[in-house]
Amino acid sequence: MRAIIAVCALLLGVSATASVAQTSGRAIKIIYPFAAGNSGDSLARLIADRLGARLGVPVVVENRAGASGRIGIKAVIAAEPDGSTLLVGPMGPMALHPIAYANLDFDPLKDVAPIAHLATFDLALVVGAGVPARSAGELAAWIKANPDKANYGTPGLGGLPHFFAVMFQTSAGVQLRNVPYRGSAAVTNDLVAGQLPIAFVPTAENIELHKSGRTRILATSGAERSPFLADVATFKEAGFDLVGEGWFGLFAPVRTPAATLERLGAEMLSALRDEAIRERIRGFGLVPTGGSAAELGRQQKADQERWAPAIRASGFKPSD
Repeated sequence: MRAIIAVCALLLGVSATASVAQTSGRAIKIIYPFAAGNSGDSLARLIADRLGARLGVPVVVENRAGASGRIGIKAVIAAEPDGSTLLVGPMGPMALHPIAYANLDFDPLKDVAPIAHLATFDLALVVGAGVPARSAGELAAWIKANPDKANYGTPGLGGLPHFFAVMFQTSAGVQLRNVPYRGSAAVTNDLVAGQLPIAFVPTAENIELHKSGRTRILATSGAERSPFLADVATFKEAGFDLVGEGWFGLFAPVRTPAATLERLGAEMLSALRDEAIRERIRGFGLVPTGGSAAELGRQQKADQERWAPAIRASGFKPSD
């Protein structure tokens, strides 16, 4: 009996691998729905490298940017559900878009299947070197005194950074004008060049620039201070009742066979237990997690429920 069980387990593993590997020789594609050059992109490439090594097949990353992540997500939803197309998706489009976009033509809670929870991150309120403010409170005062300069950049409309910015301006009693970009790298480039005074981006994107003095992080959005920036206050410490933490997860098209999802999840979680991999993720300014598919699904649903009332109460619209 044990021999029969062992053979069945082996055959199941081979079947899942065959589905994942696409015996035609086609590589597995991981879509990252934003531009290259940021922490999420770095995470996707590390995941591709580790998954490829563990499965023994090529795994490549494709940046499918546009529409605040929706183009890339829809490409995964439309892909063949055989494990050959995966998604590294951040919290914003995977949990908040159904609330923020009234006419969204897909449901990330129903149209993709969770595989593994990868990492968490907080957000940063960042200013360029030419802005004199040294705290979130000082920035609010500066904005009131300089309303013509109150432009801020985000990696895209309708994501967590944009929504958090809307909440900040409500809490601070200021008016800000959003300048949406296609990814965090473009935001940061204009911030450093002095073409943009303020940005709301994942903290990871500005850690080194902050330390070098090329930008200045005024506050971070976690319940506690960022483990990478112990000298920077949280929004709550700065007097604003705001907390927001994002995450990245690995997903597949919803009709992907259960055996394939389980194999991918097992390999991914095993890789995320490797301390060397976890240290590399920390190097991107992210906090590695390694949660199961069920945990990722619960987090996705809980965040949608948690943020929905606040999004609606804020009056947030995609055109803001």
